Amino acid sequence: MHEAPATRENRHPDRTGRPAGRRRQIALAAGLLTAVLALSGCGTAGDDGDSGKGADRRAAAPAQRDTVGSAAGSAREGASGSAAQKPNPSAAAHVIRTASLSVEVRSAPEAAAAARATAEAAGGLIADEKTEQVDATRASSHVVLRVPQDEYDSVLRELSGTGKLLSRTSTAKDVTDQVVDVDSRIASQRTSVARVRKLMDRADKLSDVVTLEGELSSRQAALESMLAEQASLKDRTSLATITLNLSEPKPHAKAAAEDGPGFLDALSGGWHVFVTVIKWLTMALGASAPFLAVAAVVVLLWQRLSRRRGKAGPEGE
Repeated sequence: MHEAPATRENRHPDRTGRPAGRRRQIALAAGLLTAVLALSGCGTAGDDGDSGKGADRRAAAPAQRDTVGSAAGSAREGASGSAAQKPNPSAAAHVIRTASLSVEVRSAPEAAAAARATAEAAGGLIADEKTEQVDATRASSHVVLRVPQDEYDSVLRELSGTGKLLSRTSTAKDVTDQVVDVDSRIASQRTSVARVRKLMDRADKLSDVVTLEGELSSRQAALESMLAEQASLKDRTSLATITLNLSEPKPHAKAAAEDGPGFLDALSGGWHVFVTVIKWLTMALGASAPFLAVAAVVVLLWQRLSRRRGKAGPEGE
């Protein structure tokens, strides 16, 4: 191959002493640099377009965070509910105590009044009281007392000593787990009701409001039921229940216990003995009647024979 003949520009250097080809390389490098800068500007403009999209994404981020926050809140609520359902080892014991007494007293109304005073002195109350007349001389009383747990044993001992103790029963039921469970469910239900109320405040559609109102009513009814159960457990564990049955003895037993045997009792006993003796004598007479009849016949026959012999003797002489 033959080299191209050198042109005038190649043959003659420029004023700086550089050849013309060198100037072309410099111009080409400058053009490439300009192109790179132009591309960078386009990239920056593209980034500005993307930044608009980023703004849109940032605008939508709060809604996503609210959704995620709601989910996280539900998860935390479930975790707290599960943790609350676990019994606390340091929680105080909750026990339901009940007792039933049957006591025989001289006067049921007076004993009922004394039991009422005992319960009130211990800080308790009378839940139910009923006194009725059994017959013309006797009365009975049925009293239900509610006393604090700390005074339960002392009140029970005092009531047992008011008369003759006929029967006594007592029971104790530990409901600590039930109390802890109810408290935990109430806390979770209150949180649930509060969450539905917040959703109602944010709801815009009428259909959503109606649905949320129905859900709120249902959850509030469940909460009220739990609160009633909690109040019942608190009442039964804070106050013990004592059922007292008071009765009076029968008249004859009452007289014997107070005055001892009297003239009427002795007369009644003597008459009973007399009747018993006559009864046995009659039985003995009935048993010996056949023998007495035979003996009577023998005596009559002997007397007749004796008389005949007495008459025959003088005639023979």
